[in-house]
Amino acid sequence: MANVAPEGSAKLVYLFAAGQTDGRADLRDLLGGKGANLAEMANLGLPVPAGFTITTEVCKAYYDNGEVLPEVLRGQVEDALAKVGKVVGMTFGDPANPLLLSVRSGARASMPGMMDTILNLGLNDATVEGLAKRSGDARFAYDSYRRFIQMYSDVVLGVDHGVFEDILENYKNLNGFSFDPELTADDWLDVIDQFKDAVQTDLKKPFPQDTSEQLWGAIAAVFGSWQTQRAKTYRRLQQISDDWGTAVNVQAMVFGNMGDTSATGVAFTRNPSTGAKEVYGEYLVNAQGEDVVAGIRTPQPLTEQARLEAGETLPSLEALMPETFKELLAVFDKLEKHYRDMQDIEFTIQVGKLFMLQTRSGKRTTEAGLTIAKDMAAEGLITREEAVLRVEPAGLDQLLHPRIDDEAEKVIVATGLPASPGAAAGEIVFFADEAEELGNKGRDVILVRMETSPEDIHGMHAAVGILTARGGMTSHAAVVARGMGRPCVSGAGSLRIDAQAGVMKVGAKTFKKGAFITIDGTTGQVLEGQAKMKQPELSGAFGQLMEWADEFRKLGVRANADNGRDARQALHFGAEGIGLCRTEHMFFEEDRILAMREMICSDTEAGRRKALAEILPMQRSDFEEMFEIMAGLPVTIRLLDPPLHEFLPHEEKETAQVAEALGIDVDKLKARVGELSEFNPMLGFRGCRLAIRYPEITEMQARAIFEAAVNVEKATGKPVRPEVMIPLVIYREEFDILANVIREAARAVEAETGHKLTYDIGTMVELPRCSLKADEIAEGELGAEFFSFGTNDLTQTCLGLSRDDAGPILQTYLERKIFEVDPFVSIDVSGVGELVEIGTERGRRVKPDLKIGICGEHGGDPDSVAFCEKAGLDYVSCSPFRVPVARLAAAQAVLRAKSKSA
Repeated sequence: MANVAPEGSAKLVYLFAAGQTDGRADLRDLLGGKGANLAEMANLGLPVPAGFTITTEVCKAYYDNGEVLPEVLRGQVEDALAKVGKVVGMTFGDPANPLLLSVRSGARASMPGMMDTILNLGLNDATVEGLAKRSGDARFAYDSYRRFIQMYSDVVLGVDHGVFEDILENYKNLNGFSFDPELTADDWLDVIDQFKDAVQTDLKKPFPQDTSEQLWGAIAAVFGSWQTQRAKTYRRLQQISDDWGTAVNVQAMVFGNMGDTSATGVAFTRNPSTGAKEVYGEYLVNAQGEDVVAGIRTPQPLTEQARLEAGETLPSLEALMPETFKELLAVFDKLEKHYRDMQDIEFTIQVGKLFMLQTRSGKRTTEAGLTIAKDMAAEGLITREEAVLRVEPAGLDQLLHPRIDDEAEKVIVATGLPASPGAAAGEIVFFADEAEELGNKGRDVILVRMETSPEDIHGMHAAVGILTARGGMTSHAAVVARGMGRPCVSGAGSLRIDAQAGVMKVGAKTFKKGAFITIDGTTGQVLEGQAKMKQPELSGAFGQLMEWADEFRKLGVRANADNGRDARQALHFGAEGIGLCRTEHMFFEEDRILAMREMICSDTEAGRRKALAEILPMQRSDFEEMFEIMAGLPVTIRLLDPPLHEFLPHEEKETAQVAEALGIDVDKLKARVGELSEFNPMLGFRGCRLAIRYPEITEMQARAIFEAAVNVEKATGKPVRPEVMIPLVIYREEFDILANVIREAARAVEAETGHKLTYDIGTMVELPRCSLKADEIAEGELGAEFFSFGTNDLTQTCLGLSRDDAGPILQTYLERKIFEVDPFVSIDVSGVGELVEIGTERGRRVKPDLKIGICGEHGGDPDSVAFCEKAGLDYVSCSPFRVPVARLAAAQAVLRAKSKSA
């Protein structure tokens, strides 16, 4: 141990026990979520086994001291241990009446399965005999000892857990056993001897018999698990700070493996998949808690209703232990009302007596989160404002993607447990690394495993769905998949998986790595091939929460849409207009690209105008469709932005075909491609620079916009007010030149049609100089009437990073903590954000009613939306599927600001 003490409080250990609890729920940062909630349950008078929590400050000191525990901790732990022993009437290390301990992690944010746990600590060759005598059950005592050797050797000593699994499986096979409960006390003694021999062989020293050595080894190992790769990956994915550290909870053991009147289980006070107000959970008779969450044995349902729905033959807890079940229901009700949220609870029943081991706000699917928030508001447990704040905006993606079409042909090959809702189709992979590799290449994969473990976290994140042969609804796979929004089917027992051979067998069918399957996490079905999917229908709780969100938010929410399909989808999700219509995407259609290429290859203005005249009716038709769909809502149309060479062929074969179609010489086409090629096209001949050189392109596009506006106004009787956006402006002169071209086109259309047009001209702010000179560009009656920050390019030009090439840089910078988050995902507030604030302030200084929004990918990122609210923007624009995310995030930004100022 080190002599360096942790900074902060001198109190490093907090006791929790009936009538003498030091902690409470609001000390979450210090005690971690688990420690704070154990203290709170003890304060509520619930049956919590006595124990103590070592604070997160010790975790920080552990790493500051080079992974050595501070010496000052020893005395406080020994004092707390003595008090726990006094409460339970046992003594740690006493051969006759041994106090046994569990040692668990507990960060302030829930990290299920990501850090280490040790159970049954304090057992050795002497104390196991005392446990056997005191309990009157030698089999139970030896079973607990072998569990401890296996868990401690794996977590603390670094002996591969597979060594012990192989020993146990071989023993059962040689002696004709199928299940662990069939082994007798003598059998377990034989297994224990083999386990200890394995440790001696691997480490060249015996398994530790000193219980004090065991305890300090376990405490250090749990603190050490904060920096395991799986924990670091989980924190990165869930945006949990590495600086928080974990607490360690040391608690008197209670035993669910003391025979048929003992059990252990996990429960949710409401259904975490659907949100229904019903007890949801599982238990195992004669087992310890790790058996349930590890997915080693498939557990039984808690309630009779769940048992009947699952077609289970083994009894529910409700039927097997009715009095204990009633007591459990009363605890559920008390905890949910106290915490005002759905709770995830671990419990153990030791010889008929109920003990509570943990409570925390339960992880849930987004669908469930919406339902729970709506219902709790209706029940008066929480307010509408709290209901809106309860739902994670980014999680709405779970609801906005396809499910299996009811009319689809289904070839069902297996059925498991519906562990995490939604459907996904993809190629079979058997290893997490493989899933990550293929997922990074853009391929959809289903991760197929016997059961998942925390080491699979990166592969689970990369996969579109997860399928396991073992495990229940609260197994690691189920809990993590629900948290990530991945569909998951667990406990599909008919699967025979040989991962090394790359084969999954179901009955007579064989599926090899790379074969396509579909999983339905809502029904538990596994289907052969790629099933037909159906778009989601949003109503009920989703509609109610969105309605409440819209009442609270101030920011407008528009969508980026380049075609009628996207525009309709955006409206369906509640968009209030189109914030970015990229006209170049329209030119890539097969029936238009030839005319575009003809325009580019023309040597004269007359030739270009002839080609543009062919394109104009196509563009007009596009805009008519957009205006009709949006029915009077604003539509911001960005004029042609990309460099011209993007429209030309680059492969030899295609070049010859295009030259023939255009009726020009191949060499001439190649020469034109060469003329237009650039070393850095992002900063080259594009946007307004292109239009200033070839104003006839802007003239054609403006005419198409205005003719479409006139036609739609006449046809529908609804006003159309297009917003024409000039890209890449950095000088007022650029804006003026092209704004004049647009106004001339408008006047011409008005003269030809006799119809008065209403429109705005603005610019896309995507270069730093535009932000800095925003006042010049907006000033006066003829200045820009709106700004739309193109934060994709503004991020690239502010940071000097190309999105297409920055992958290795971003990864290194994230690892080194130079970036907290990818700046292309969430806006760089202190850099790019300041440019947005500068542009907004300077633009509105000269034009107070200047309309301002953003239209980059950041428009759908919740943290970026919160920044836009604070910066005073009028709207955000994002992809159609992110519109609900932005609506909810905008409401939460208002509510959080209101809460801070109160």
